Amino acid sequence: MHEQTKLISAEQRYGRLRNWCVGLAITIVGVIASYLWLDQPIAFFVHRNVTDKTIFVLLQRVSIAFLLLSLLVLAWCGLWALMDRPFSRVQSVGFACSLSFIATNFINNQLKYAFGRTWPDTWIENNPSLIRNGVFGFNPFHGGPGFASFPSGHVAAVCAVITVLWWSYTSLRPIYLACVAAVAIGLVGANYHFLSDILSAIFVGVSAGYITTKISTSNMES
Repeated sequence: MHEQTKLISAEQRYGRLRNWCVGLAITIVGVIASYLWLDQPIAFFVHRNVTDKTIFVLLQRVSIAFLLLSLLVLAWCGLWALMDRPFSRVQSVGFACSLSFIATNFINNQLKYAFGRTWPDTWIENNPSLIRNGVFGFNPFHGGPGFASFPSGHVAAVCAVITVLWWSYTSLRPIYLACVAAVAIGLVGANYHFLSDILSAIFVGVSAGYITTKISTSNMES
């Protein structure tokens, strides 16, 4: 019985890490496949066929709401803490969302610098791009706004918040999926990001959100 308990405990302890590693492997395969066969065709297709990008630009702006809400919730929780008042469940979840959002932005900025990928189109400070200059690839540790396409910051931030909500309020999961899909479609449809930027960002955001959720849950249980 004791040996069986130890086996179950080990399975519980390392199961999540194993799942994370599997997710990382799947993401790497997806990013490589997208880079080799999908990123350029999609970018050129959008450039040739999407003349009015207004709807796509509006869709990707959903992520701005997450930034504003995260800042407001963080200020709200900070005020509660200064008054030495206990957090409600909504505040605890909101605080976890804010922490996940902030952590993801920090991690994502470091990844952008590390990978140094150019953008699909030229839209910031005359940046080199696939559409305008035929530039396509990674330039590790290059730095600068023109080399920060990978991973997508918008998608990563949204997924970081959505993942916390996903495990906290399960009945709203269809809405969460719709939010992520809207931002992803908006970014690709406006030629702001390659598909592989989106795939990598989903993994970064979901990872940060899930880890934040587990830490928050452990703290509340203790």
